[in-house]
Amino acid sequence: MIVRVKICGVTDAAGADLAVEAGADCLGFVFAESERRVDVAEALRAAADVPQRVGRVAVFRHPSASEVDRVVRKFAPSRVQSEPDPEVLAAVPGESLLPVFHDTEDLVERVRRFRDAFGDGLILLEGAGRGGRGTRADWTRAERVARLGPVALAGGLTPDNVAEAIRRVRPWAVDVSSGVERAPGVKDPDKVRGFVDAVRAAERQVTG
Repeated sequence: MIVRVKICGVTDAAGADLAVEAGADCLGFVFAESERRVDVAEALRAAADVPQRVGRVAVFRHPSASEVDRVVRKFAPSRVQSEPDPEVLAAVPGESLLPVFHDTEDLVERVRRFRDAFGDGLILLEGAGRGGRGTRADWTRAERVARLGPVALAGGLTPDNVAEAIRRVRPWAVDVSSGVERAPGVKDPDKVRGFVDAVRAAERQVTG
């Protein structure tokens, strides 16, 4: 079993270089209102030396189509992460969209309806409420959602609990931001490396 790692909330080149060196598969750059928000110029500087093999995700919340278009044209992300609002669904090709679902009691049914309408591509599952606050999703529900198709699990993950999350949910990817920081937008080297190491160890345990 391979579990991809997304380090989100990258704000500068030091954070990007750290994540890449630690073995991250993907970096997230936040264009929504957030303590970790970057503009296009800042994102371009941070990602200047990121190798092609590492994905770059433009993270939004409820953007307009014009906001998405501007960032896509100038930053050229691998994926656009956003709640699947109608305007976003119309603006972003399906294979480029990483739709976000927040944990609620009707989560499984909402994801099932979405997949029936838009296919079985990757989705991102966060805890209840707004993302980026370290709120953990219900892993029992997350495991049920993961049976329906590939899931990137986010929300409240840390180097200490990500292995258990992988064993229980079996996600396609895990996504971390605040769980590897020393301050908002400032990644902690020991936590980033510890997170990636914990993911790789969990992969071996689950596969073995």
